[in-house]
Amino acid sequence: MTSARIYQPSKDPSQSGLARTKNWMLEFDATTPREKDPLMGWTGSSDMLQQVKLEFETKEEAVAYATRAGLTYRVEEPQKPILRKGLSYSDNFKFNRTAPWTH
Repeated sequence: MTSARIYQPSKDPSQSGLARTKNWMLEFDATTPREKDPLMGWTGSSDMLQQVKLEFETKEEAVAYATRAGLTYRVEEPQKPILRKGLSYSDNFKFNRTAPWTH
């Protein structure tokens, strides 16, 4: 039986935007291990489901698809983002700084 992972992708660390983080993804787990090509040394697999990524607008749609298709699935809930306190450059030169100015 094929198994799958349902998750919400995290933000790309090299970008500041939140594109492609709202939808839910369904990825199939590997059923066969990867093999090393003896001639070139590349790794590959005969399992084509590893290349399939399905995108859904909600978690419920992804779960409904997995149950309709008879897949064993696991849902990975997204972690809450860490909210950072906004600081400005001028805060480095405040008179009432909590940390001493050192150079």
